[in-house]
Amino acid sequence: MRFDQLDSLMLSSLGKAFPAAQVALRVRGELVYHKAFGQLDPEAGGPTTDLDTRFDLASVSKLFCVATFMSLVDAGALGLDTPVRAVLPEFAGLRPIAPYPDPLHPGGLIEVVPPGGPEADAGAVTFRNLLAHNSGLPAWLPFWRKTLSNNGPVEKTDKHLWRVIEDPAILAEKRVEMRRMALVSAFAYPTRTRVVYSDVGLILIGFAIAALTGMSLDQAVAARVTGPLGLGAGYGPVPPENCAPTERYAHQGQRMRGQVHDENCFAFGGVTGHAGLFATARDVSAFGEHLRQIQSGTAPNPILRRETLAEMTRLQAEDGNVRRGLGFALWSPLERAASNPLNRAAFGHLGFTGTALWMDPARALTFACLTNHVYYGRNSPDTLTDFRVAFSKAVTACVDGS
Repeated sequence: MRFDQLDSLMLSSLGKAFPAAQVALRVRGELVYHKAFGQLDPEAGGPTTDLDTRFDLASVSKLFCVATFMSLVDAGALGLDTPVRAVLPEFAGLRPIAPYPDPLHPGGLIEVVPPGGPEADAGAVTFRNLLAHNSGLPAWLPFWRKTLSNNGPVEKTDKHLWRVIEDPAILAEKRVEMRRMALVSAFAYPTRTRVVYSDVGLILIGFAIAALTGMSLDQAVAARVTGPLGLGAGYGPVPPENCAPTERYAHQGQRMRGQVHDENCFAFGGVTGHAGLFATARDVSAFGEHLRQIQSGTAPNPILRRETLAEMTRLQAEDGNVRRGLGFALWSPLERAASNPLNRAAFGHLGFTGTALWMDPARALTFACLTNHVYYGRNSPDTLTDFRVAFSKAVTACVDGS
């Protein structure tokens, strides 16, 4: 196979869409393309990216959490249509429907449906709803603010004068409050009437895994997914020396490197259902290829049943151009969607830091593209959307051309 088009795209995107990147493509199980690009931290004159550099996976972490949860479904610990309250009793009762804070525009609110309508019944929400993102939960809530105090500046330019609470006892107490906030949160819309991608729902999935296994979430993911597959992926913090840095945080007074970028995950200690994993493109693509092979019935020692993967990749909820399986994003008809150039049976996930994992069964193709796009800041011009579409087009052109 020739990958000149893909090489050209990656090199031309350096310094625009990301400073560092790592790509792994597998076709019919064979690793046909595996390269690293760029410099880890241009601002500090850091080293070049290599094939062992770890990237903050952001929401691609969700797939590892979902695979862990679905292994528990396979084991008979619960069913997809089990009410969440059966495992997390606090998640019950009537809830108001209200706007939620806009994570990208501080002070702004996102209103999915007009507030003041009928209350939502948390007790009727099932795990299927959480996984299909049609539970009614908001996309995001600022739990992390519970772990900040205002009794000391971090930077002179930081007008809010926030700093992270460091006392372990106080942090533990605050994390109990954060957990309670997730379990009793207001809803953004009535269950099953819309599809709103929700970090809150996956945080609850992480809580459920811990409750069902008696392990911490990182231990359960290692025992049921990364360990059996022999992957080096794991929750942070990780050694920063060969880790792609992400955004510079005012409340940390430093660029995040080796510690999770997501504020809520960081505040929970770096291990949650929605974020927290660090990995190489080699390991992420190996995980994705195992899932693709489960779906095709060719996976050795599968971590999930074939019927389970079929259910996960079946259309479970749809809202406009948004199509969701269980944990997975599915092919989108939207031309500016990363999945659009792929076959309509494609399934995968994106991560806010600039990461992606997609499986295209029709091409027997799996690819992981890991970048640290958010290095430039979350309010920088969006160069990532166009890159992702161009990347999918380049990959399919290279594979189809062979």
